[in-house]
Amino acid sequence: MPQPPTTLSDELGIALSNLADAARAPFTPTLRLGVTGLSRAGKTVFITALVHNLLTGGRIPGLAALTEGRLIGARLAENPDPGVPRFAYEQHLAALTGKSPHWPDSTRRISELRIALKFQSQRWPGGLLGPTVLNLDIVDYPGEWLLDLPLLSLSYAEWSAQALERGDRPHSRHDAERFHAALAQTHPLAEASDAEAERLAAAFTGYLRASREDGRALSALPPGRFLLPGDLEGSPALTFAPLPPPAGPVRSTSLYATLERRYEAYKAIVVRPFFRDHFARLDRQIVLVDTLRALNAGPSAVVDLEAALTDILAAFRQGDNNPLTRLVARRIDRIVFAATKADHIHSASHDRLEAVMNRLVASAARRARFAGAETRSVALAAIRATRESQVDAHEVIVGTPEAGESLDGVTYDGDTEIALFPGDLPAQPDSLLEDGTSVALKFLRFRPPSRLARNAEGNVVLPHIRLDRALEFLIGDKLQ
Repeated sequence: MPQPPTTLSDELGIALSNLADAARAPFTPTLRLGVTGLSRAGKTVFITALVHNLLTGGRIPGLAALTEGRLIGARLAENPDPGVPRFAYEQHLAALTGKSPHWPDSTRRISELRIALKFQSQRWPGGLLGPTVLNLDIVDYPGEWLLDLPLLSLSYAEWSAQALERGDRPHSRHDAERFHAALAQTHPLAEASDAEAERLAAAFTGYLRASREDGRALSALPPGRFLLPGDLEGSPALTFAPLPPPAGPVRSTSLYATLERRYEAYKAIVVRPFFRDHFARLDRQIVLVDTLRALNAGPSAVVDLEAALTDILAAFRQGDNNPLTRLVARRIDRIVFAATKADHIHSASHDRLEAVMNRLVASAARRARFAGAETRSVALAAIRATRESQVDAHEVIVGTPEAGESLDGVTYDGDTEIALFPGDLPAQPDSLLEDGTSVALKFLRFRPPSRLARNAEGNVVLPHIRLDRALEFLIGDKLQ
């Protein structure tokens, strides 16, 4: 799928935004890191852990500047864009480290946070001039918004054809049953009414929501704002649904024409401003993926996840950045695809989890490299909720399932610690995309760790898996 098309006014707006970024801190380099992820991937936890480790000099030996003693310190700085909400770092950290630790609320809107990193460069001649400061701007946004970007390349008829075809696939028919029933009672060429549009939109939104449940775990189902409407809830721009091609001339007052206009309004009001004002200004990107959840749901969910990741990577403005072109036309030159919740399986399977991630992004990653961007796959846990042990020669994980989680007829109370053998991932990732393949994973949601160590300065230490490795790839070269 091609990158989203842009108009001349889009490109002018992007260029002006980039110039404004440069003007705000003309002598301090800035790196804009986008953080997103598909449903329940852990974006908020990732950003909170990343920021906390940088601020406190946490246990992140994989970050070379820290290990070599060149990272002097970090501090939170004033938000770069006064019109964008600040990422609520302090509140999220309190949720994770308080007397009753709990996972913070999921990302439901865009937010930003700037952290200033002071370091000693090892390059010539910069290293001779004393310490250097890098502004790291972290941009947090829901992955559902990212899945909307391909809509910019699709007409209403094209999107409708794709959406209806997805809903008619064998693994989707049950979820789409109510929507199909609503469609059967719909006459696209009839006179439009708000009540009819709202009825269809509600049935379609119900289908989208059902497809995201754990048993289905489907990913590539835009429009994303139908599930995260925010201030636009109930607006005409979020009140449409796909329709089959009409069998006759389309009057401007017909239901088909009305929903087509609302689809175009959705792109103009929601999708294009996000692309122009935020997405096209990123330098680096990490995409967090709850791969284990898709594996639990079966081959159809894995195939769907592969399609979603391919579309996501195609939407990025990829390429190599240089100081001159970056002033007006930024490109994302490094992308990390992270399989999260690596603490939910034993470390003996982590290499297989990374192999699965590599398989899912293989074709898209080749195109990114051709464009001049680098990609990396990693299995990580931004905050480790379990530890490893052995029971009767079996390698197990030990943790406290969240209240209400159930397995093999047992429902947990949120206080009981258990030892769990989660199962093994297959050695051949290709087998996961084949019908009839099942992965016997025992997937539970665990509470955050309740007993956290502190460093010599009294700061909480957040245990993680490979957070430092992802961080080194994303920003390490800028700290040299």
